[in-house]
Amino acid sequence: MPAIDLIIRQGTLVLPDQLLLGDLAIAAGQIVAIAPTLNDSGATELDASGLHVIPGLIDAHVHFDEPGRTAWEGFASGSRAIALGGGTTYFDMPLNAHPPTIDAASFDQKLAAARVASQTDFALWGGLIPGNLADLPALAARGVIGFKAFMSTTGTSDFPAADDLTLYAGMAEAAPLGLLVAVHAENDALTAALAQRAIKAGQLTMRDYLRSRPIVAELEAIGRAITFAADTGCRLHIVHVSSGRGVALVAEARARGVDVSCETCAHYLYFTEEDAERLGAVAKCAPPLRAQAEQDALWAQIAAGNLPIVTSDHSPAPPTMKTGADYFAIWGGIAGCQSTLAALLTANERGRQLPLPQLISLISAQVADRFNLPTKGRIARGLDADLALVDLNATSTLAAADLAYRHQLSPYVDQHLQGRVVRTILRGQTIQENGQPMGPPRGQLLTPARHH
Repeated sequence: MPAIDLIIRQGTLVLPDQLLLGDLAIAAGQIVAIAPTLNDSGATELDASGLHVIPGLIDAHVHFDEPGRTAWEGFASGSRAIALGGGTTYFDMPLNAHPPTIDAASFDQKLAAARVASQTDFALWGGLIPGNLADLPALAARGVIGFKAFMSTTGTSDFPAADDLTLYAGMAEAAPLGLLVAVHAENDALTAALAQRAIKAGQLTMRDYLRSRPIVAELEAIGRAITFAADTGCRLHIVHVSSGRGVALVAEARARGVDVSCETCAHYLYFTEEDAERLGAVAKCAPPLRAQAEQDALWAQIAAGNLPIVTSDHSPAPPTMKTGADYFAIWGGIAGCQSTLAALLTANERGRQLPLPQLISLISAQVADRFNLPTKGRIARGLDADLALVDLNATSTLAAADLAYRHQLSPYVDQHLQGRVVRTILRGQTIQENGQPMGPPRGQLLTPARHH
């Protein structure tokens, strides 16, 4: 065993199936020992008494907009926000960057930018759009974490939605590559027609926008994607599911043998449509925030084990794109990757009462499992020492100035949140301490263990 570099003493370790008050030893970037007490090794020691030690968060769904749209975010600011929130890994989506990540050249361009600036480890999604089917094998060879397709309009002209033939053919191409296809599942014909009807009638409020994206549009698209995946043998992942009924469709398909999973976002578990009306543009997203009953149903699906992953879908934009009286014209995206852990802890504290290991697995172990990252996501011997030290009892009101984003816009501003991340450790190195970034960017590209 290599010489121990660091011992974290007497923290409450959040293991996959239990809490353990004890010590954790790190050597050469990996966890090498866990015990109630470890002998003095002469290594550097860190007192974690009173703190919980959790696996570093893995956010499987962010838009950091680099290259090409760094006026919106960027790897430096985005990854710093991830680290401040206890995260050690993110998966960057292919769109909102310009060029989008749809072929080998655009992947290489994005990778070069991330390597220079990312504070945390990262994986890169490839895009599935009309016309790029021939590029999918090259993207797979580069190490994309999966392929992302939109079943509805994207908001950016350089990343068009996948029509049914593109999606079906793309799934057939992805299946032998062993990679997931992730879909934004909303029925575009339905939502576009409802939006046009509202706009024509001059109905432009947040409530009108919410009405234009009903749950049935999500359910129909989820069902269609599942049908295509079942026929092609493709591994399917439904992103940002906003309704319990959507999760139920996925669970039923999985029970039939379809290789399908889903995620929801912290904002669906924390905010409701009433919050959307109160907060306005910062809370506009697609699918939109839903009624309290839908939020309750999502939490019930998590408790039942049917909803294994929570992400941020961090989708920022400059303030000029998040203002105005026309809610159909305002950019639809929530900036939230820094607050995912705090939002989950807070919502859970408000009466959900999931056991802490199960709650934390939604943003760590279960993400690593689904996306085939075997060295990530758990506190266990032999795995990467990606950790966050958290004071679960600390509470604070989030101020805009606390945010590391390029634009300090977020619906979580002014929210009273549970938990304070005291330190974030990536592969044994502290990358954030008490809100301050530490050391140079150390992020490395993660590629999935191939799944055949």
